[in-house]
Amino acid sequence: MRLEGKVALVTGSSQGIGQGIVVRLAQEGADVIINYRSHPEGAEETLAKVQATGGRCYMAGCAKSQGYTIRADLGDVNQVRQLVAESIEHFGKLDILVNNAGIEKHAAFWEVTEADYDAVMNVNLKGVFFATQAFVQHLLETKRAGKIINISSVHEELPFPNFTAYCASKGGIKMLTRNLAVELGSLGITINNVAPGAIETPINTKLLNDPQKLGALLHNIPLGRLGQPQDVASLVAFLASSDADYITGSTFFVDGGLLWNYQEQ
Repeated sequence: MRLEGKVALVTGSSQGIGQGIVVRLAQEGADVIINYRSHPEGAEETLAKVQATGGRCYMAGCAKSQGYTIRADLGDVNQVRQLVAESIEHFGKLDILVNNAGIEKHAAFWEVTEADYDAVMNVNLKGVFFATQAFVQHLLETKRAGKIINISSVHEELPFPNFTAYCASKGGIKMLTRNLAVELGSLGITINNVAPGAIETPINTKLLNDPQKLGALLHNIPLGRLGQPQDVASLVAFLASSDADYITGSTFFVDGGLLWNYQEQ
């Protein structure tokens, strides 16, 4: 197993892509930390799937959940730092950080409120920035190398009308990744982006229930299907492993070819 002896923190891992990543990393031998904010049932499901692989898991999330828990709102820097610190305290170290947590708000540009803008930026960019900082500080203190994988989106490149704050946040992740690849490379720390396209997850429930829009989207995807969480998770597992030691600062699109054949719905 490629990740035997490694410890990975995956933010936003109670469902969808995050859940798929946690399970895959556990299958590869890693000990994993589940993070969630408002979906304890999903976190328990993720935990059960990890345990079914024989892996060890620490569940970090909101108060009042079973198992090891901490409050972990990725939009709050103090809670982000606490999440990283308690993950390290539980397993003794961290080797891999997967910044997966993200939110989106649908609104015409001229109707976006400051509260909605801040909510998107705080989770999607500010939270990633400071989670990565806390992780890097840990690696510096322990004089070890590490892997950072950011879950971005095809919309770090593709316009997405009515989701301007979301697109701006993902564009920020792209440049954060490129800049840190240069800054952290000499320390043995790699950082890469995985940019999913249309993935069949709960966040896309509305799309899945609209045959007309779904059909139009599938027409734009050369491979003719939606992606699955495991399509993303398999790439994350590779980037987290020693097989990817010479890869940093790159974005990898997992979109069935959508980026090169996109037309707005």
